[in-house]
Amino acid sequence: MTTIGLVSDTHFPRFGRALPRALEDGLRAAQVSRILHMGDLTDALAIPLFEAIAPFDCVAGNNDPDEIWARFGRRKVLTIDGVRIGLVHGDVGRSNAHENAIAAFADEPADVILYGHSHRPIVEQRGAQLVANPGSPTDRRMMPAFSYGILTIADGMPAIALTYYAARDPR
Repeated sequence: MTTIGLVSDTHFPRFGRALPRALEDGLRAAQVSRILHMGDLTDALAIPLFEAIAPFDCVAGNNDPDEIWARFGRRKVLTIDGVRIGLVHGDVGRSNAHENAIAAFADEPADVILYGHSHRPIVEQRGAQLVANPGSPTDRRMMPAFSYGILTIADGMPAIALTYYAARDPR
């Protein structure tokens, strides 16, 4: 089984310079083999914080600087254990982030579509596709809690669980 941490919208350094304790402890306890970030790091200082836990990959969001856009791009598809995973921030389009993310992969099928931007955690099965936003581990906005996700792939079948926590306490 493969276990992958899912995060988005960390907005560093505005919301800190260290990962929230609940996020770091949760990713380590899940023994994630990699971490995927769906954009709006807003500063490269978040990258080594995640890389200290597991290999890291990401897409740039609308609030990311040019260096993150150039390094990671705005949209990508990864194949992990035979599962095609589409990553996008979700800000490009005429609709809400959820629909924008789905539309971003209309011409390139993905088994899982991951996005951010709205800071609203959701996991939805849409036909054969699993569509998810892990929310934000640092900026809950109108949500009652901070959140991140864990994607597991077992025997080619993806599943996503969201984890919520109340405090952004850094280490």
